[in-house]
Amino acid sequence: MTGYDLHADLDLAIRAARDAGAVLMRHFRQGGEVWYKGPDQPVTEADLAADRILRDALLGERPSYGWLSEESADSPERLGKPRVWVVDPLDGTRSFVEGKPEFAVSVGLAEGGEARLGVVFNPATDELYHAAAGGGAFLNGEPVHVSPLAGGIRPVAVASGFEMETQEYAPFREAWDTRVLGSTTCKMVRVADGRAHVFLSPGEKQEWDVCAADRIVREAGGRVTDVAGAEIRYNRPDPRVRGVLVTGGIPHDEILARILEKGPPGSR
Repeated sequence: MTGYDLHADLDLAIRAARDAGAVLMRHFRQGGEVWYKGPDQPVTEADLAADRILRDALLGERPSYGWLSEESADSPERLGKPRVWVVDPLDGTRSFVEGKPEFAVSVGLAEGGEARLGVVFNPATDELYHAAAGGGAFLNGEPVHVSPLAGGIRPVAVASGFEMETQEYAPFREAWDTRVLGSTTCKMVRVADGRAHVFLSPGEKQEWDVCAADRIVREAGGRVTDVAGAEIRYNRPDPRVRGVLVTGGIPHDEILARILEKGPPGSR
């Protein structure tokens, strides 16, 4: 992992995320047009505007890097790049459209299949998380760590409203103090900063949903896998991820064992 400055890349990602966040806030709660690129997949002009800001900033200063973003056409060219930006310009579009401050700009950098750095910025709450490999995790410049579970206290879980409605993992939710929150990446960093102990989402994700927060959780002392227990790799030809399990301060493997015992979602 030599020949480039990871911390310079982190500084660039932070600047770009803040600029994209400023664009999002100009659109937030302004009643803009919403259209759908697929079932339950809203997109707004804010998504596209933030994507343009990020692409211009990140590739403008790192033209040799690859690009994978939810709001850009994918290209196999990225597969030949040693380092690839993995970006979601607006994670939590549904929350954004509903006027809820539960969304974020997510910027990750992958190298060799690994998330090397991550920046997650919620401009509505002015919370900026960042991490680079081996350097710890931070929220607004202050170190964050996962929170060990105190005796007699139920683990705090974060979930979307949809996940609360489904019955696939009801036994887990009954054992946890579950709180509703929008945006995959926002839920993941809640584990990193210790406000939650677990985030389980069995449904399909994409690399851009989890790459940036993956590094932040790991640097904070947590663990991230898919729901089959595999470490998530990035910049693959197919960017789909088989669900996600994020833990901090509670036994990750015990939850995985219960998932595997129950079988994959929809198998019963």
